[in-house]
Amino acid sequence: MKEIFSISQTAKIVGMTAEALRHYDRIGLVKPCKVDEWTGYRYYSLQEIVKLNTIRALRCMDLTLAEIKDILSYDDFHKIIETLKKAEKNADEKIGELENAKARIGRARAFYENKLNGEAQKESSFVKAYPQRVILLSDTMERPSLDNLWNYLSHFYGQLPQDKRDEFSFEDLAGVYRQNGRSRLFATCTRYTQADGLKVLPQGNYLCADCTEETLEQTTEKLTETAKSAYNAAPGFILQFIVLSGILQWNYQVQIYIP
Repeated sequence: MKEIFSISQTAKIVGMTAEALRHYDRIGLVKPCKVDEWTGYRYYSLQEIVKLNTIRALRCMDLTLAEIKDILSYDDFHKIIETLKKAEKNADEKIGELENAKARIGRARAFYENKLNGEAQKESSFVKAYPQRVILLSDTMERPSLDNLWNYLSHFYGQLPQDKRDEFSFEDLAGVYRQNGRSRLFATCTRYTQADGLKVLPQGNYLCADCTEETLEQTTEKLTETAKSAYNAAPGFILQFIVLSGILQWNYQVQIYIP
């Protein structure tokens, strides 16, 4: 295997530009292992390539070059390992944020595709069977808003005790839980442990209806009356699931349990 590489070869290997490598040399971040005294050409070994790949990864964590230079200057292996562990955790959080953003953008795209194809919401009520679901109620938020809806999962992770956060994960599906005249925003759990605010939604049939923000209260009242008259069910709780209908817009699907 070739032991040293020219600056152009090194730039190609690590996915950077030759000018970036020259800049790293000038600021003392990564210096070439050899500089030809006659031509001034820079050459890099595998050791420098490992450093450059590490720098590229750390730059994705939004670390500055000064912070990265400090990390690379550590001579304590334990300190290096702990720093890289923190960087890995930050990467996981960024990946989660990007996945959530991708899901939201996908739903917005699907909405506009449905609009283009002429698909409309169901105007009448319908019955749908659901498995048991688990939700986590917000300790402070009652209604969705532009401020809290875009990154609402960070709120739910934030209200959990520090030692339980790794035991929770959420589906990108939120809504409003109404019971005894009180409304609370909720997130749908895919993984969970015992915690304050956790609610188990029973398996079974739910009476459902789609609506807009403007018709939410009217639809909820009408669906409650239908549940009582047609199914002899007195709703103990009402679910108002948020359905993204555009980039900055959403509709609802109201659900009432009819055992």
